[in-house]
Amino acid sequence: MRPLREMFRPEDYPNLLVGLETGDDAAIYKVSDELAIIQTIDFFPPIVDDPYDFGAIAAANAMSDVYAMGGEVILALNVASFPSAMPPEIVSEILRGGAEKLAEAGGVVAGGHTLDDDEPKYGLAVMGLVHPQEIATKVGAKPGDVLFLTKPLGVGIITTAAKGGAAEPAHLRGAVEQMLMLNRRAAQLMKKVEVHALTDITGFALIGHSYEVAELNKVTLRFHFDKLPFLDGAKEYAGDWLFPGGSSCNKDAYEGRVKFASGVAEEMQMLLYTPETSGGLLICVAPGDADRLAQLFSQEGQQYWIVGEVVEGPAAIEVV
Repeated sequence: MRPLREMFRPEDYPNLLVGLETGDDAAIYKVSDELAIIQTIDFFPPIVDDPYDFGAIAAANAMSDVYAMGGEVILALNVASFPSAMPPEIVSEILRGGAEKLAEAGGVVAGGHTLDDDEPKYGLAVMGLVHPQEIATKVGAKPGDVLFLTKPLGVGIITTAAKGGAAEPAHLRGAVEQMLMLNRRAAQLMKKVEVHALTDITGFALIGHSYEVAELNKVTLRFHFDKLPFLDGAKEYAGDWLFPGGSSCNKDAYEGRVKFASGVAEEMQMLLYTPETSGGLLICVAPGDADRLAQLFSQEGQQYWIVGEVVEGPAAIEVV
């Protein structure tokens, strides 16, 4: 990334409001004093067998970065690779799943690009809009902030267990339903209170994405393990040590920045390093607005959990 940062220096591009320098969830470019464009892209191989669900999950995951910046989705382009021998009806279902999820978000699929590849992959390049004064980023978390999480954890380990034939159908269905859920309503409601920092929980897991917030703000994010929500089956599969390879990668990257209380078992620690797909929003809310946001979420039927707080200290994560 260093050559890119040296080539595209922020001072030379004043309308690039969010770019390479902060490692945020999407790029934002100012068009006028009242309008900025959000741009993001994400795609991956199938994580479920059903082609329609795969397409819809990939779309929800790609759009999540727009919501994590406080914006609304307006347009997307398909990004895909499929084996030449893949039946056309399967390809069609993947694309239909993505398109219908875009339509649910109020956006439109306007084209895309597809390659031949041995392994199918699908996702979207997504464009969103946001007012420059309403942008949410990872920067701004302050000691005293309350941490809200809008989806339960455990998608990564459940889908891994399913690939090995070890997951109960009900557990997999629960994970799929969470992945299909858009973060749109939660992002809309949070604008009614003072949000200091925001991110979504995806491939770097709760620990990794939380640490990005901690590092940018030189604070400690403290999570209470007993308040963290988990999908049915997630703890069971963790006990069986059915973790994907990404769990170890995340642990290697972040374990030096995390302090676990002695009562948090090793397998539960690893679960917090396990990648998520189309995960929820982690919202750092001013303490005076926490009750108000909880009330708004409850009134609108938006699921949420208050999982911790921001405290003074070095850039770190604590799980107590």
